[in-house]
Amino acid sequence: MTDVRYWVAFNRAPGFGPAKVRALLDHFGDLEWAWRATAAELQQAGMDRRAIESLLKLRTTYDPQIDIRKAERAGARILTWDDAEYPVHLREIPQPPPVLYVKGALAESDQWALAIVGTRRASAYGKEAARVFAGALAASGVTIVSGLARGIDAVAHQAALDAGGRTIAVLGHGIDLLYPPEHRRLAAQIVERGALVSDYPPGTRPEAVNFPPRNRIISGLSLGVLVVEAGETSGALITADFAAEQGREVFALPGNVFARGCIGTNKLLRDGAALALTPQDILEQLNMTMVAQHIEARAVIPPQDETEKALLAVLSSEPVHIDEISRQSGLPIASVSSTLALMELKGLVRQVGGMNYVAAREGRVEYRLD
Repeated sequence: MTDVRYWVAFNRAPGFGPAKVRALLDHFGDLEWAWRATAAELQQAGMDRRAIESLLKLRTTYDPQIDIRKAERAGARILTWDDAEYPVHLREIPQPPPVLYVKGALAESDQWALAIVGTRRASAYGKEAARVFAGALAASGVTIVSGLARGIDAVAHQAALDAGGRTIAVLGHGIDLLYPPEHRRLAAQIVERGALVSDYPPGTRPEAVNFPPRNRIISGLSLGVLVVEAGETSGALITADFAAEQGREVFALPGNVFARGCIGTNKLLRDGAALALTPQDILEQLNMTMVAQHIEARAVIPPQDETEKALLAVLSSEPVHIDEISRQSGLPIASVSSTLALMELKGLVRQVGGMNYVAAREGRVEYRLD
């Protein structure tokens, strides 16, 4: 597992996005080796001249501990592709962000999430619709994801909190900053009952160019995206585009055909977005009508037999390959494979790629074999 310092370092390196980081991992096997590589070795890994020059320059001046300490002072933790806690749905999208800064806590139940987005210049209709939909969905156990912006985003976050639910805000700047500043109290509430998330290094200012790219994370964390109210050039439409590319369901609310603030949502409906007239429409379309029951069942269901107990005794939050699970538990691989499949359905374990498994974090109980 790569030292987090090198993940942070490449997250800071100009021109090194997810595709290049994946190429470096495939070539070197470890980001520390990539960070220390010569120009010739980096070229062999497929890096272009400009990227190599920027990396060599950065290495002479940059200490990743600076960003790590900034994140710590902000009360944030750092997640990478190496971490079992990295969000399941986000990991599935093309080129997921290699590094996430998280303030608050992500939960197993966040796999049932819906993004609610819309215009910053929301009408009374848009605000009320966002409040009703976000509140009802959050009360049903759905995590509400949005961007903490003025208008629809802020209303959706607040409605989820007011309903006693969870909400996640994806930021277009460093985790140690806050924009807009008037949402400081709302952000503090989100940290208590959800999380603030950013893939930008600490200290990154909230510049306009940062917000469209972060929208891929909003949709990537979610099973679907609801566009409540959006004009013809609204950033919410960018989120809808990302959602469609990622295979997520796109929903839209119908709006006044004479209102400029509804042109975007009405065009989404014309072009094939799913019509949402009630929160129930979304719950049914995404098969989330029993979310609260699923969460409760996953939190309390115990292992059913000695085989499950033996496997849980081996697993933790660190990924373990199925072959190693078989070796440590002393059980045949066929039995381990079939039992893990059942345990994954129950929510007791989770596969995190490459036949590696972790114990589910929510409701986990330590079991000892006497």
